Amino acid sequence: MKNKPLILKVLLWPFSMVYGLCVCVRNWLFDRGILSSEKFDLPIVSVGNITVGGTGKTPFTEYLIRWLKDQYRLGVLSRGYKRSTSGFRIVKEKDTPDTVGDEPFQIKRKFPDVTVAVDADRRRGIKSLMKMEGKSPELILLDDAFQHRYVHPKVSILLVDYNRNIAEDHLLPVGMMREPKRSMKRADIIVVTKCPDSITPMDMRLFRKHLNPYPYQTLCFTRLAYGELQPLFPSPKSGKSKKKMTLADLSDGGVLALTGIASPAPFVEYLKSNVSEVSACSFGDHHAFSASDLKKIEKQFDSLESQKRYIITTEKDAVRLMDHPDFPNALKSKIYYLPLSIDFMRGDDALFAESFMDLLHKKN
Repeated sequence: MKNKPLILKVLLWPFSMVYGLCVCVRNWLFDRGILSSEKFDLPIVSVGNITVGGTGKTPFTEYLIRWLKDQYRLGVLSRGYKRSTSGFRIVKEKDTPDTVGDEPFQIKRKFPDVTVAVDADRRRGIKSLMKMEGKSPELILLDDAFQHRYVHPKVSILLVDYNRNIAEDHLLPVGMMREPKRSMKRADIIVVTKCPDSITPMDMRLFRKHLNPYPYQTLCFTRLAYGELQPLFPSPKSGKSKKKMTLADLSDGGVLALTGIASPAPFVEYLKSNVSEVSACSFGDHHAFSASDLKKIEKQFDSLESQKRYIITTEKDAVRLMDHPDFPNALKSKIYYLPLSIDFMRGDDALFAESFMDLLHKKN
């Protein structure tokens, strides 16, 4: 990481070399067929990254769901990071972020008619989904599965953050790379995420040169698209409709930007570009908010100088907060979440769709 002191990088370098050796040996074993990747009779689409967290996998998976759910009976399979349960589990309405993981819970909440499941063993998870009588998926989306090589996907989509120069990054724990840059060759489609709205054709050409994709790989560019503010808690029992809010309503107010995600900077910067006073309250990725955390949040909220003040959080954090037993009642009318989606840039949606469908229908 760029913010790691040089001395710390030097101390971590031997560990990074050992980690890199293990990754290279593992990939060599798969490439030579000594470790086998299993193919399945239905199309498997893998969405993943080559760096640790924060490339927008969940918004992109949701984009695929919106696009494909009327064409195929979909299944979504995730490992269910930080869940309290184990093994294969179908995500149900009665589940919580604790039992299935925040991202699978969020996806099921937004797409109740889509089968969502969790299993750290992706092969077992796929086989379990295929055994569902009358409801077995026709296409399965694997979330965060680029490194899960025991499954051979029909289409492999790799997400790369525009704001991270992976050519200058290093393997864990010195840097943020899960694998060496050359591992990108396994991807069929590379999607650059979090591009600035001001990106130019020249910027795209320079980034393409920097990535240097193979001729068989399709490269597309996307940006983050924020939706309208949504209340985290329902309207009071009085029957009065809760006041609708937009960021324009808060342009002269104050906002506490509450995040528990891997890369909060774009979210915070977006709020700062629309609101005069923004105070960031950031926790680690997939953070489980404690009672003491909520007291800290309430104290920081009270320190905002503006009279008109609200808490704005991310959609992923919202699913962890909405049923929290210790959430302060005084703040329930003050907290909103900002939905996030992705937009392809400069006609790349057509390029992506054509490439994706060609790969999906290609005979092995």
